[in-house]
Amino acid sequence: MPFKLRDGDEGITALLHDRFDVAIVDVGLPKCDGFTIVRQARAAGIGTPMLMLTARDAIEDRVRGLNAGADDYLVKPFVEEELYARLRALLRRGPMPLRERFVVGDLVIDSGGRTLEVGGKPVKLAATEFRVLEYLAANAGIVLSRDQILEFVWGMSFDGSRNVVEVYVSAIRRKLRAIGAADRLVTVWGVGYKLTA
Repeated sequence: MPFKLRDGDEGITALLHDRFDVAIVDVGLPKCDGFTIVRQARAAGIGTPMLMLTARDAIEDRVRGLNAGADDYLVKPFVEEELYARLRALLRRGPMPLRERFVVGDLVIDSGGRTLEVGGKPVKLAATEFRVLEYLAANAGIVLSRDQILEFVWGMSFDGSRNVVEVYVSAIRRKLRAIGAADRLVTVWGVGYKLTA
C-alpha cells in the first residue's frame, strides 16, 4: 500500500524504522532534501530500492543523486506509465543486502559501512565505484553484462554511453593495482565482467 509522508524528516525516519518494497524520494522536500535522505539511508545500511523524483534535469543533479545511492532518477514532468515501469524494474531487482559483507578472495566488501579492504588494507572508492564492485561481489563468479551493470548501478534513466562501465571498472583496477592487489575483475570480451576469487 502506498505510504505518503509530509517532509524529508518523516521520510528518513520511516526508512530507518519501517520496511518498504520501494521508495520514491522527491529532491525538493522541506526540512531534509532527497539527496540527504538517500545518503543517510544508505549510510545506515538501508537497502530499499529508491527512485529520485525531481524537476531538476541538469546532469550534475542526476549524477549527485545516483552517487548518493539512488537506484534510478526520473525528471518531472513525467508520464505515469514510465514511473510505473521504473518502479517495476526496481522491484524486480529487489533490495540490496543490508549491512552484508562480501568476501571474494582477499577482498572484503562491507555494504553497510561502504568500505573495501584488500588483504587487510583499506581502499577508498568513490560511491559509484563502490556500487559497481558491490554488485559484482554480490554475483561473484557470474558474468554480468554491461547492460545489467548499467541498469543496476545507474538505473533506467541513464542516457549516456555504455562505455561508462569500462571507465569505472578501469578506475577500480587502478586503485587495486596501486596497493599491489591481484586483479580479480575479469573481462569477458563481448559480454561483460565478473569478479573471481
